[in-house]
Amino acid sequence: MSATSETPSASVDEAAAAAATAANANRRQPYPGGFLETISSGWAERPDTTPPQRPQASYAAARRDAVSAAFPGRRLVIPAGDLKQRSNDTDYPFRAHSAFAHLTGWASDAEPGAVLVLDPRGDGHEATLYFRERADRTTAEFYADATIGEFWIGPRPALAGVAADLGLRTAHVDDFQAGADDLVIDQDADLTRFVSELRLVKDPYEIDQMRAAVHATAAGFDDIVRHLPEIVAHPRGERVVEGVFHRRARSDGNGEGYDTIAASGPHACYLHWTRNDGAVLPGDLILIDAGVEADSLYTADITRTIPVDGHFTDVQRRVYETVREAADAAFAVARPGVRFRAVHEAAMQVIARRTAEWGLLPVTAEEALDADRGGQHRRYMVHGTSHHLGIDVHDCAQARREMYYDGVLEPGMVFTIEPGLYFQIDDLTVPEEYRGIGVRIEDDVLVTHDGVENLSASIPRTADEVEAWVARLSAR
Repeated sequence: MSATSETPSASVDEAAAAAATAANANRRQPYPGGFLETISSGWAERPDTTPPQRPQASYAAARRDAVSAAFPGRRLVIPAGDLKQRSNDTDYPFRAHSAFAHLTGWASDAEPGAVLVLDPRGDGHEATLYFRERADRTTAEFYADATIGEFWIGPRPALAGVAADLGLRTAHVDDFQAGADDLVIDQDADLTRFVSELRLVKDPYEIDQMRAAVHATAAGFDDIVRHLPEIVAHPRGERVVEGVFHRRARSDGNGEGYDTIAASGPHACYLHWTRNDGAVLPGDLILIDAGVEADSLYTADITRTIPVDGHFTDVQRRVYETVREAADAAFAVARPGVRFRAVHEAAMQVIARRTAEWGLLPVTAEEALDADRGGQHRRYMVHGTSHHLGIDVHDCAQARREMYYDGVLEPGMVFTIEPGLYFQIDDLTVPEEYRGIGVRIEDDVLVTHDGVENLSASIPRTADEVEAWVARLSAR
C-alpha cells in the first residue's frame, strides 16, 4: 500500500535523533551537521494513492461482528505483539498474534506493536486499528532508528492506506489508552477462548488459503524428493532437506508454518526432531514433517516418510502400510456429526491390533484398548491422531474440550489425520529388526457436507506410490 505524500522539512530535531540512537550508541558514528541539515530534503514526493480493499477484509469484519455480539458493552483489546529479540539488536522475523491477524485481515505485512480495539458503541462495537505510522523523511527516526526508520527497513504503511486496505478505522498507536476494565486477549480467559473457538469452522476465504498452503507444500515435498541425491551426498543431509523446503516456503509463501522436521533413520522416532543435523543414508527412512505458511498466515501441516534409496525393506513396508491402514481407518469415520475423538479412536484400533499381532504387546488388542487399564500400544504412538489446522499449525488450541476433543465435526472444519509408529533404537520391547524405524503419514482434511476431502491427496501415500515418486523425481 502507498504511503501518503510528505513535505520535507529544512532541518530535524537533533535531540530527537540523539535519543533514537541511544541503543548501541558506542558503535555508531555521530551524524555531522551537514548531514543533519540536508537529510530531510531532496527527496521526490510520493504519490498519495488509496489501495483497494483486500479480499479477506469482509471476512474479518464478520469475525469482529461475532466477537462484538459475544461481549456486549465490553471494551476488547487484541494486540498484534512486538518484535522479539534474537540477540543484541537482532530480532526474530515478526509474526502477528493469530487472533489479531484473524480479526483484522492484516497478515504477513502486519506492523509490530499494532493494537485492535473494539470500543462499545450503542448495541455493538466500533473497531479501531492503532499502529505506529511510518517514520518518514520529516522525522529523525527516518535515518536514526533502525527498527522503524524507512531509510533502514523501507517504506512502511500509512494510516489512510491501511484504513482503505483493511476496511478499518485507523489511528496512531500513541492515541491508544489502555483501560482498567479492558478485556485483553491472552489475559481474559473468556475472550481468549471465544476467539480460538471462532476459528473451528473456516469460512470460504480461509479454506481457499488452506488449499493454497497445501499446494505449495506439495511442491516443496517434490523439491525434496528431486534433491535426494544431493541430500544423501551431504554429511548433514537433514539440513539440506530443511534448506530445500525453506526455499519453496519463502518463494511461494511467507515461510514455514513451524520448524521443519527432517528426521532420518532413528531420528524419525523423535516426534519433534528439529535439530536436523544428521546424515541421510541409503537403506533408512526419512520422515519429513513440513508445511508452507501462506502470506495470509494459514499453514499446511503434512508428513511423508520416504525410503532414502527408493525402496522399502519388508519390515519398513510392514510398518509403513500399517500406519497407512490406521490413517485410512480414521478417514473412513470422519464426517459431519461424528465426535472429533472418534477419528483418533479408529486409528488406535488398527495400531493396537497390528502391534498385538506382531507380539509387541503384553496384552491382547482388546485389553490394550481398554480406557482404564489399557494403552500399552501407545508406547509406540504417544501422540494424538488429529489436531485442528488453520492460521496456527495447532489451531483453536484454547477451545474448550467439549468443543475440541469431544466436539462434533462440522462442514468447514480443517484438521490433520496423522497416525504413526515409532520404534526407538534402544527399545528392548521390540525385535531388533523394528528398532530405529519411525513412520508417520499426515494429511490435511476438510470436512464437507457428506464426509471429508483430503486436501493433500496429490502427495503420494501408499508404499508403492512413494517408491514410484522417488523413482520418477530423483532419477533412480
